[in-house]
Amino acid sequence: MSLMIIGADNLGSIEENVRDIGFTEIIHLSGRSKSAFRNFQLPVDIDMVLVLTDYIHHTAMKKVKREAKDKKVDVIYARRSWAAIYKKLERRQVLNCI
Repeated sequence: MSLMIIGADNLGSIEENVRDIGFTEIIHLSGRSKSAFRNFQLPVDIDMVLVLTDYIHHTAMKKVKREAKDKKVDVIYARRSWAAIYKKLERRQVLNCI
């Protein structure tokens, strides 16, 4: 499965942790740069989007939400802590599907 992480300048151990639970392709896009979201489009082969809410501006969040809805891609919103991310993945039962 592929995952796009949006937000945060540095992922730290989050990238390693999502690989450990089964995501094979991970794309990271910082949420601070407004220029990165001017012509934002999700990659075609993305299965899920993870938005780190404490490191993204509102305009970027709206664009990501709209693009994911148009392409019918599942979006998870979480804070930048592994416990919060894991809990959200668990609620969506993503961990059992990978």
